[in-house]
Amino acid sequence: MRELGGRLAELLRAGDLVMLTGELGAGKTTLTRGLGERLGVRGAVTSPTFVIARVHPSLTGGPALVHVDAYRLGGGLEEMEDLDLDVSLPESVVVVEWGEGKVEELTEDRLQVVISRSLGSADGASEDGEGDAGGVRTVTVTGLGARWAEEDLAALRADPGA
Repeated sequence: MRELGGRLAELLRAGDLVMLTGELGAGKTTLTRGLGERLGVRGAVTSPTFVIARVHPSLTGGPALVHVDAYRLGGGLEEMEDLDLDVSLPESVVVVEWGEGKVEELTEDRLQVVISRSLGSADGASEDGEGDAGGVRTVTVTGLGARWAEEDLAALRADPGA
């Protein structure tokens, strides 16, 4: 998941919204950690469950990473408005865990990343998917809107030649 996050970072630019969907322990935060490492942002990328959102400024002159965990937010965009994501979006890469049904109105251009983990892979996994040596995950990435219409998402495959 961390490697996938790094490959995903290569495609992202300021103004991009990434929605991550998957059960607890699927690897959403681990993917975001790899993304943050490749973007060269400051601070450890950890689950923002209790603070809701963290901003990681760039150390390389690139876009900041805004990492949001909407798990505890029950409402739609109204509840998200306090986070000012619409203000952060143009100059940042915004990643929202558990954002489905809550942030779609921010922009028509977004990546939806759905992570499924096979039921037998939970042994030894932590909540963020670290330590799960044998876990099998299926990741579906869908680009929506004009921003992603021409983008080649094949680079996200573990084996881009497959």
